[in-house]
Amino acid sequence: MQKKKKPKMEYRYYRMPQDIPILALLGDKWTRTYGANTDFLHFHNYLEIGYCRDGNGSMTLGQTDFRFSPGSLTIIPKNYPHTTDSDPGTESSWEYLFIDTDKLLKEMYKENTNRIEYLLYKINFQAMFRTTEEAPEIARMIVELMDIMRKADEFYVEEAKACASALLVNVAREAKIGRDARRMTKQDNKMVLPIATALDYITLHYMEPLKVGDLASCCHTSETHFRRVFSAYMNMGPLEYINLVRVQTACDYLKRTDDSIADIANKCGFSTPSTFNRNFKMIIGISPNEWRKRPENFEQQLLKFSIQPQEGW
Repeated sequence: MQKKKKPKMEYRYYRMPQDIPILALLGDKWTRTYGANTDFLHFHNYLEIGYCRDGNGSMTLGQTDFRFSPGSLTIIPKNYPHTTDSDPGTESSWEYLFIDTDKLLKEMYKENTNRIEYLLYKINFQAMFRTTEEAPEIARMIVELMDIMRKADEFYVEEAKACASALLVNVAREAKIGRDARRMTKQDNKMVLPIATALDYITLHYMEPLKVGDLASCCHTSETHFRRVFSAYMNMGPLEYINLVRVQTACDYLKRTDDSIADIANKCGFSTPSTFNRNFKMIIGISPNEWRKRPENFEQQLLKFSIQPQEGW
């Protein structure tokens, strides 16, 4: 019997690579017992595309459950609650693509903002669950894009962008915008929408001086109410979350550049190196210089900051 999902949620934040608006999670690492010791939904800051290579189980999208098997695929908009559960006692093999749809489409359509907005509306309208038989062309494009990212041959960035653009157009064509679908989508997303705008704003502007009052204005609410709702959803205050995003970004810079600590602090939105050092050590447990010498503990340290809302909303 499928376990009942409790009314709480986790926000799983991903960082995009610098040179391409696509993040690929591929390989044996993603063969596991999905849903083990988990009874809540989660959502992401980017569009998620999943493809099941092996295994069976259930997929919850919003308030709707599906059965998955090899060849099942999902297209899940950012901020859309979902989860995956392998059948009890079994493992499933999934691979994933996360796409910054806003950035990709802006590159594709340049100044044609109306076209971009229409495509984004259709792509993000609702989550999609299909089998390969039901959507053979979309399945083919997903597998092709995953293989491009896996091989990373010369000029793969350009090839991946072109493939992802074609895939998004096909996803947009699949959107069925009817009265019933609109009602279902609003119901599925009502748990996330109140702070989704603020989360998106922080993702785009973490490097700038951010005030809680400005985030509240984005969500069309008072600062007091915004702080209360944000803390209830994210299990931390807005400033704590902003610093978490900044430190996650700083880890990326520390890992792949030789930039000075002062430069990284500035790029990530910290006013001074001392403020950066203090917040970094608070979250990661060691100083930026120490971490740069042994970054292998990064993900384990951040697991302490799993973001879960309170029950009852």
